[in-house]
Amino acid sequence: MDDPLLSRRAFLAAGGGMLLAAAAGGVAAAGGPAAALPMSDNRKLSALLLASDLYASPDPQRIAFALAEGPKYASGPPAKLAYGQSRTLGPAVDTVLHSRGLPKRRGIYTAEVTVPQAGPWLGVVQVKKDGKRQNASLAFQVQDQPKAPVPGTPAPRAASPTVANPLGVDPICTRNPPCPLHAVSLDTVIGAGKPVAVMLATPALCQSRYCGPVLDDLLTLTDQYKDRITFVHVEIYTNLSGNETTPTVQAWGIETEPWLFGVDATGNVVARLDGAFGHDEQQQLLQKLVS
Repeated sequence: MDDPLLSRRAFLAAGGGMLLAAAAGGVAAAGGPAAALPMSDNRKLSALLLASDLYASPDPQRIAFALAEGPKYASGPPAKLAYGQSRTLGPAVDTVLHSRGLPKRRGIYTAEVTVPQAGPWLGVVQVKKDGKRQNASLAFQVQDQPKAPVPGTPAPRAASPTVANPLGVDPICTRNPPCPLHAVSLDTVIGAGKPVAVMLATPALCQSRYCGPVLDDLLTLTDQYKDRITFVHVEIYTNLSGNETTPTVQAWGIETEPWLFGVDATGNVVARLDGAFGHDEQQQLLQKLVS
């Protein structure tokens, strides 16, 4: 199908808007020219940050972004990422493009970044297309502590809406048609001896418009793992007004969507994905739960 236009609301929701000013001073990548400010010209390449919960840590973390050219998504060409806390950035690292399970040209790029200090970080995405190199700024904020559960910590035991007990959430699934992952509540299955895959996403109200595709893609994997993993989908908002998040979402500490958490049989988080994720990433997370 044709790519939808990238609205400014979706761009801001994807994490780029307020942080882009930090990169406007001509950030120089090691070995490369100054990066262009995203959206400063409708023909220039823009990098759309999708990761939302980076935190100070000596361990590598997943960062995710998409590319746009003017008002349209343009993911596809190979990309590298250079980043740092100063105008002179470190060496560029390779990124991985994940396309399967996502709309055309809306694939996402991921890289493992090490961000040991909190504060604003600067990045430059380097793309080579048609024999020419283009740069796009990618600014991101690193927090002192994560807001959402991280691997190695207990998963929240809050209840989640089900068909039998919607907990005041209406609708409990904004997918059309509703998905079947609302039969059990998280408080009854987490730590009950079977791994749990928790998808927090709102197909109808998703600001970045990745929730529907990643939930649809997850549903292609449930039959393969249904005897070994319990799958639960949780909507983000209590109703279609989108004004109030559900108590489940509040308990999990997430402020963006979509998210996918892998929780082991004892109730501890073993993996998490946010912003958007490809078919291969979802399958790897599920495989980790049963390995």
